[in-house]
Amino acid sequence: MNFLVTAGNTQSPIDRVRCVTNVFTGRTGAAVARTAWGRGHTVTLATSNPESLPEFGVNPKDPGERFTVLPYRTFDDLARILQQQLRGVPFDAVCHAAAVSDYLPAGTFAPEPGTFFNARLGEWEAMIGPPRLAEQTAPKIKSSEPELWVRLVRAPKLVDRFREPWGFAGVLVKFKLEVGLGDEELVAVADESRLASGADLMVANTLEGAAHFAYLGPLNDRYDRVPRRDLPDRLILAVEELYQKRVANG
Repeated sequence: MNFLVTAGNTQSPIDRVRCVTNVFTGRTGAAVARTAWGRGHTVTLATSNPESLPEFGVNPKDPGERFTVLPYRTFDDLARILQQQLRGVPFDAVCHAAAVSDYLPAGTFAPEPGTFFNARLGEWEAMIGPPRLAEQTAPKIKSSEPELWVRLVRAPKLVDRFREPWGFAGVLVKFKLEVGLGDEELVAVADESRLASGADLMVANTLEGAAHFAYLGPLNDRYDRVPRRDLPDRLILAVEELYQKRVANG
């Protein structure tokens, strides 16, 4: 099989030296990619953290036959890689483990003199006239401003583009992380998200339990609780089984 795996976080620039990002390192996606490669599959890994690959026995500069590493840094980098790859390469399976930004910066602003934010009321106020904010557009925004406000807008869901308009028709695995949910609620939320994206399989966990387990499914119409150490093998086996069934059914 020909696999595309995504791993790591995305950066969304505020200016040329600052960004919005998240804490995820891409080790789960790297482990999935290494496991698929070890089982004889061809793997393309898009990762924001190629430096972590040696701990999985992969040299990012010379990964060997059947293994391609595509580094990225920003949300736009990953979007461009995914569009190019999915439209240009006949992948059999995609495991989208990257922690993609949910919000993107859309301007940074500083209150003009006499304008202030009333935190108690949750409103902007001004000493004279209407409140005004000045957009900060320097390559490196000055650190002398008393406060800065970064406007964040909802990012497009890249996984929702895989089927249409990018045309991927193979086995799609989506990953989802939640905070503070019980097991039943996590599985319900995860499966609803899976269906919304047209994914075949879902890997779901919570921030609190991510180091210990994940739910994988649906497998025989249920979600299995899988120990973290076993997840890469269980996931690749599930993808292989689903792919083989589709091939057998034409």
